[in-house]
Amino acid sequence: MKKIAIITGGASGIGLAIARKFVANNIYTIIVGRDKRKLSEASTGLGDKSDFFVCDLTDLDTIPVLVQTIIDKYGRIDILVNNAGINLKKPILDITDTEYQNIILTNQTSTFCITRAVAGFMKEQCDGCVLNISSMASIYGIPYVIAYTASKSAIEGMTRAMAVELSPEGIRVNCIAPGFIKTNMSSVALDRDPERKKKVLSRTPMGRLGKPEEVANAAYFLVSEEASFITGVVLPVDGGNSIGF
Repeated sequence: MKKIAIITGGASGIGLAIARKFVANNIYTIIVGRDKRKLSEASTGLGDKSDFFVCDLTDLDTIPVLVQTIIDKYGRIDILVNNAGINLKKPILDITDTEYQNIILTNQTSTFCITRAVAGFMKEQCDGCVLNISSMASIYGIPYVIAYTASKSAIEGMTRAMAVELSPEGIRVNCIAPGFIKTNMSSVALDRDPERKKKVLSRTPMGRLGKPEEVANAAYFLVSEEASFITGVVLPVDGGNSIGF
């Protein structure tokens, strides 16, 4: 029986790398996002073991409809990867309430809502894996990203709480905290800020940025049977950055 996975924010970056890894290992992978063109191109590139659905996850009322539509079409959901997220780099004194709440809604609340919707079906199956994507921002005091930091700190706490409640139902819940990963977005940001890039590399023991594929490898392990007795963990994939000096 083929496994069915959903990856939010799966059309680019880390999400797309995870989708490629899943498809390469015969997991039928459904990518979800807001940009139909990007989703269609990504799904075409992934091949016949993939599909896509357009959904703005900040419109919370559409999430149960999305999940039910996927269940109606495919019959089950085995894996949910909560990868979708946005950032805002701005001094704390300049952030508006609306800007702050938008980050929390996108990164945190929608993760809760789609997990709740999917977990209901996973409970009926007595089987499933949820994988949340956090960030090292959750353990550092990084300036100018207070809302993002708050949302990712919440994701790690939610992971532990979800694992305790859902693991008895056969649903494992884990989290990956990527370090500085070389994506188009991060490359542009670091290239524009040489001092920040120097600081990042100097405190990363492995001395380089990570590759999206390296996060994808960890993701595949955590949702595979190889990790069948692992739940509630937050796994840094960061080249040692979180322990660097």
